Amino acid sequence: MTKSSARRPTVAIAADPFELPSSTGAGTGRPSASEAGSGPVIPTAPPRSTPQATWPDLRPEIRDEQLWSQLQALIAVARLSSFTRAAQRLSLSKAAVSQRISDLERHLGQQLVQRTTRSVRLSEAGQRLVEQAEPGLVLLSRSLTEARDAAGAPRGLLRVTAPVALGRQHVAPMLVPFFERYPDLRIELDLSDRLVPLTQEGFDLAIRHTSQPPDTHVAFKLCESRALLLASPSYLARAGRPQHPAELAQHRCLPYLRPGPAHWFFERRAGVPAERLRVPVQGLLRAGNSEVLRDAALAGLGLALLPDFSARDAVRDGQLIEVLPDWRVVGFFGEAIYAVHPWSSHTPQGVRLLIEHLKAAMNGGF
Repeated sequence: MTKSSARRPTVAIAADPFELPSSTGAGTGRPSASEAGSGPVIPTAPPRSTPQATWPDLRPEIRDEQLWSQLQALIAVARLSSFTRAAQRLSLSKAAVSQRISDLERHLGQQLVQRTTRSVRLSEAGQRLVEQAEPGLVLLSRSLTEARDAAGAPRGLLRVTAPVALGRQHVAPMLVPFFERYPDLRIELDLSDRLVPLTQEGFDLAIRHTSQPPDTHVAFKLCESRALLLASPSYLARAGRPQHPAELAQHRCLPYLRPGPAHWFFERRAGVPAERLRVPVQGLLRAGNSEVLRDAALAGLGLALLPDFSARDAVRDGQLIEVLPDWRVVGFFGEAIYAVHPWSSHTPQGVRLLIEHLKAAMNGGF
């Protein structure tokens, strides 16, 4: 056989680029009888299509730990409507919170927070993300807390809020033996006389001076409390000692700073039916802090209406004297001290231990 007469393998073109060709072009993928003995059928590569121009995805990759912190920042801003307060809640700088949300927006390709010089509010996409993500994050956080509590020794961070005077004079000193007993627990103590929304601002526990704790939270009474009308011996020696609440209108008084004219309300302790009086009062000083008013009374500036926990030491030492002991001040200060925390199916171990400690420390009141 000569070189020119040698049969060469047939190369067929497929109609469908993903099928082998047939002798009839029907796309069966089987060689014809004439080709069966002449060598393999070599399919051709599918024709190349002209690629379409696409924009590269320049969004940064996001890791799980980044996503967690970014969602936390977004939820904090949503709850508090403020980057500054969200930063305080998360113990971060305002710039760090802003950067986390910007990174999340860049990754998702959507604006989540609408910022102006006067307000901060979520976009529709941001609101939807918070509504969908927050329950899962709360559940995850609770699960981690329960797992940590089951591990044994209490540890972690507790965020606690308390009134300024009560917190400074009593709650803070009571924490020293608590830390000695539970060295792995940490506490952030916020002292403020405003009623802080616990869930919204991320507090685990509040110490409240009130007569009626909120029924939307879990409350434990720590002790009783009462208001006292007090003056210094020097003031009483100079101005005389009132025998009836009506006489207070002729005295210098030190009212708590609240909107509108100052009035004190009294109820006779032994009265049946109870005799109640509303007395307008005025004086040289009004202040929004019981320690300031106590110190003014100590200086002889007038009569002050004070909670017992703020005046205890001065009364014990004879520096302040109770006035009108047969009358009870009503409707001004709370009648008890409560520990209040948001409702949960599982009370964190650290919260429970702190409540037990404070209840034992305040046993018997002030």
